[in-house]
Amino acid sequence: MTGGTGTRGATSHDAAAGDQDRQPDQAPRRGRPKTSFLSPGLILDTAMAVIESDGPDALTFRRLGADLGANHTAVLRHFGGKDELLLALAARLMEEALDDFAAAADWRETLRSLARRTRAACLAHPGVTVVVASRTSRRAAEFQGADIVIGALLEAGFEGREAASYYRTLVDTALALSIFEASVTMLDEQAREGDHLAWQREFLTASPQKYPHLAQVAQHLADIDAEDQFENAIGLFIDAVELRAERARVRDRYRP
Repeated sequence: MTGGTGTRGATSHDAAAGDQDRQPDQAPRRGRPKTSFLSPGLILDTAMAVIESDGPDALTFRRLGADLGANHTAVLRHFGGKDELLLALAARLMEEALDDFAAAADWRETLRSLARRTRAACLAHPGVTVVVASRTSRRAAEFQGADIVIGALLEAGFEGREAASYYRTLVDTALALSIFEASVTMLDEQAREGDHLAWQREFLTASPQKYPHLAQVAQHLADIDAEDQFENAIGLFIDAVELRAERARVRDRYRP
């Protein structure tokens, strides 16, 4: 270029051309904004925030685009449709549950620990949990979780169809309890408080003549919280697995 070092005698046209050459980054940009900042992780973070703040019905690709400051078609380049997005959210819950997880030396503790982690991840995102926790995500996190649980069941002494069956039952039990608890947290405060007080009022004052068995334990019902219920359910399941494993060992020992 010659305009960049022009003399005092340069024309106004030459000066303007020189300014344009020297400062191209100050020229106004036209066209669609760049969307290179978008990533699957950022989109999933935003989707989770939308569901938790405004409910699952608010989750649309146009809403995601607006919240991300991008055209919704840019979001669709990462997720081909809403169902694909929901499956990725289901996988995200499992990723959180498995973060830094290591199997314990004892198979029982491995199962308890993973169940507790699953509950914690679900309760951290109750709105998302209610929508996606019942889905089969078919992604790496789900395969990893399956491998851990099945490994614990193999250690317990099961194999084949039995191990597969107990794996699915345990996972569904942990998720069902977590979904139920998550749905309770989403009730409005008045409804939630009314349900909580029912254990102290209506159940406690129920007629002992009509409900004699209930009357024997009614005073204790209010003391049982969601964590108690979860621990009891998972404990019962693991106890049953252990008992059945022992029966299988005895059966195999005496099988002709």
